[in-house]
Amino acid sequence: MEILAAAARLFAARGFHGVSIEDIGGAVGVSGPALYRHFSGKEALLAEMLLDVSSRLRESAVAVATSSDGPAETLDALLNVQITFALDQPALITVHDRELGNVPEPERRRIRRLQRLYVEEWVTVLAELHPACPPARLRAATHAVFGLLNSTPHSAGELPPHDMRPLLHTMARAAIEASVNHH
Repeated sequence: MEILAAAARLFAARGFHGVSIEDIGGAVGVSGPALYRHFSGKEALLAEMLLDVSSRLRESAVAVATSSDGPAETLDALLNVQITFALDQPALITVHDRELGNVPEPERRRIRRLQRLYVEEWVTVLAELHPACPPARLRAATHAVFGLLNSTPHSAGELPPHDMRPLLHTMARAAIEASVNHH
């Protein structure tokens, strides 16, 4: 949705508290009050933004996990899902990192639940590839890989996406292998 994308860019650039409903409306060519037809306020808009991305990532992971041929292919596909997100949506990464605390509590719980389910898709695949590795270590490795891949708000731009994508993929695979093979 155009409104959510514009709001993400503004929140990433100026911070949640530095952006008004009027600013968001202006970015999409409608009056601020017109946005209240879609969202009850800025917090609701932020909640919808983060719920939407969390749910899309989880759905992508489920689709990949249920359609891939085996765990190695599934891991590659999961990496591609996360890398595409990281390269295409750096503003959302910034907003999530900085502004999740501004989401009202019920929606924040739903976002965190969707994110845990997304992580568990990764852990399930990694457990198939590395059955001797404890699940807690696989979960920690998954979060660390997300940190590496989600560094794109800082790192993307130095290299074009067609160079950045394989670099991130190689680094993430190496990080996973290092973490699961040295326990």
